[in-house]
Amino acid sequence: MNLLVCISKTPETTAKISFKDGNTQFDSEGVQHILNPYDEWYALVRAIELKEAFGGSVTVVNVGTSENDAVIRKAIAIGADKAIRVNADPSSAAFVAKQIAELAQKESYDIIFTGKETIDYNGSVVGSMIAAHLDWPYISFANDLDLEGSTATLKREIEGGIETSQVDTPFVVSAAKGMAEQRIPNMRGIMMAKRKPLEAVEPVAFDDKTKFVKYELPDEKGSVKMIDPENTDELVRLLHEEAKVI
Repeated sequence: MNLLVCISKTPETTAKISFKDGNTQFDSEGVQHILNPYDEWYALVRAIELKEAFGGSVTVVNVGTSENDAVIRKAIAIGADKAIRVNADPSSAAFVAKQIAELAQKESYDIIFTGKETIDYNGSVVGSMIAAHLDWPYISFANDLDLEGSTATLKREIEGGIETSQVDTPFVVSAAKGMAEQRIPNMRGIMMAKRKPLEAVEPVAFDDKTKFVKYELPDEKGSVKMIDPENTDELVRLLHEEAKVI
């Protein structure tokens, strides 16, 4: 099995978010970055499990600058065999998908994994865009993936139940909770990750028609108002006039 896992660098979940340059740029000053949890816990670990069961190789790919090397090396420490970084500051999801698809066309990958989304943008679109570029089948938000020969059986939660699909390789899948369990890198993996080379490749030309114009923080939450349980009229008034939910 030749498996490709797409990984992203994201702000740590408790980081204080702010913007600069007239709210056009994310301010990364003092922000701790991590390997995107959905990429790490579900996509990467399931790819490693498949390699362990059927043999083959797991490659991770990241689109970003050299500042991303630390999170890429964590993926190697967990169990990836090879790492590729497309040396570019990504301008959009469309740009990222194009770079990964171009890379995938040069290799014979059986499955391309993404996490279901990144925890900073929550877009859930890169996987489908990669599949569109390659003209491959795409299964989103998969919670389970089993493989028999070149046929994969995947399950995902849908409204009111579980959907089971079968697809032949090659295909693209986005991994959600349940696909695998988090692995903690051991000391041997960490030491090996420090020595393994990271392959950096230059991006292909792309006419990106999307650009970020402005970022805004959500409105601050108001203070909690305590209402006497006997005063239902006041509760109804507040829900209607202030919360505007009724």
